[in-house]
Amino acid sequence: MSPRAKEAGNHAATRSVRAAIGTDTSHRAVVPPLHLSANFVFDAPGSCGRYDYTRSGNPTRDHLQEAVADAEGGSSCVITASGMAAVTVITQLLRPGDVLLAPHDCYGGCHRLFTAESRRIGFDVHFVDQSTDAAVELARACRPRIIWLETPSNPLLRIVDLARWVDVAREVGALTVADNTFLSPANQRPLEWGIDLVVHSTTKFINGHSDVVGGAVVSRDAALGEELAWWTNCIGVSGSPFDAYLTLRGLRTLHARTAIHEQNALAIVDVLGGHVAVAAVHHPSLLGHPGHDIATRQQTGWGSLVSFDLHGGRPAVDAFLSTLQYFTLAESLGGVESLVAHPATMTHASMDDEARRIAGIGEGLLRLSVGIEHAGDLVDDVHAALDVVEERLCVPC
Repeated sequence: MSPRAKEAGNHAATRSVRAAIGTDTSHRAVVPPLHLSANFVFDAPGSCGRYDYTRSGNPTRDHLQEAVADAEGGSSCVITASGMAAVTVITQLLRPGDVLLAPHDCYGGCHRLFTAESRRIGFDVHFVDQSTDAAVELARACRPRIIWLETPSNPLLRIVDLARWVDVAREVGALTVADNTFLSPANQRPLEWGIDLVVHSTTKFINGHSDVVGGAVVSRDAALGEELAWWTNCIGVSGSPFDAYLTLRGLRTLHARTAIHEQNALAIVDVLGGHVAVAAVHHPSLLGHPGHDIATRQQTGWGSLVSFDLHGGRPAVDAFLSTLQYFTLAESLGGVESLVAHPATMTHASMDDEARRIAGIGEGLLRLSVGIEHAGDLVDDVHAALDVVEERLCVPC
């Protein structure tokens, strides 16, 4: 082990905190400087150093790329301007006639992009319930180019068996992509299960402060990573240096934040599970969750997203939201502040009614992103809002 490796430590939390610390050779700054320059000096025509233009390479973005790749255990990473930009980069691997196999309950923005790009490019996309044997048989029959996995899924927190799908992908010659946004590398590392690519909206837990929009694709194979880096530069979706600087700052506290997020989320799950206004709670920590055993095996934490269905549908949702003090009605997730979203009209509004029905996204479904506020305040807030639902709607009658 090199002296530098010893300094960085073996634990992922240590490496995230120490990423790029003490690497400045100009002034020996502890925290690496932010390089905002759009361009870099050439030695002569056709002769430049490591960097020439920030779209194709930037020292600050490289620090983040190296840190995220290390966090996921990958060979390389590309940092993009948004999570959807990261998804778009991966779709550049698809050609006319290819097949993309995707979750029927994937993020609404992915559903919209896959549908639109399949029409434009000419590949086929199949949205399937990846927990079923029928989905596996379809993969064997259609031999997809890419199998897209989202675990836990957005917003119902369904769990996909990564090892099973890696076996299927190897059988049919497909690439596997796992969206790890909901857990982050602090709670799940899909590459360790044989996944080829991991995608993130770094806007969420990796940054953790709801002030930066960004994305990442981490590759297990170096050659595939180089191809994705080429496409990222080619179509111009590289992340900005300033956003990379802030995201690296957020990554340093990922493991510390994650621990508090999860403690608070488990307290909220207890409240929801014991209240008569709640029709169903969706969280993999629950023994009755259909993916509980798989999550126990492939995750190192339960995650802090919690979804639940209220008795009474949309009127119950409106009553619940009108009472909350410490959960802000907004899209996104993974920030230090607690948020609540109504998937049917917000994150998954781009899906048509039938697609939402098939995915199980109803009018009474809410998704909580549980932050790091004091647990007692969050518990009291949710409990009071549920009491209002019960009182106003006499739920259940």
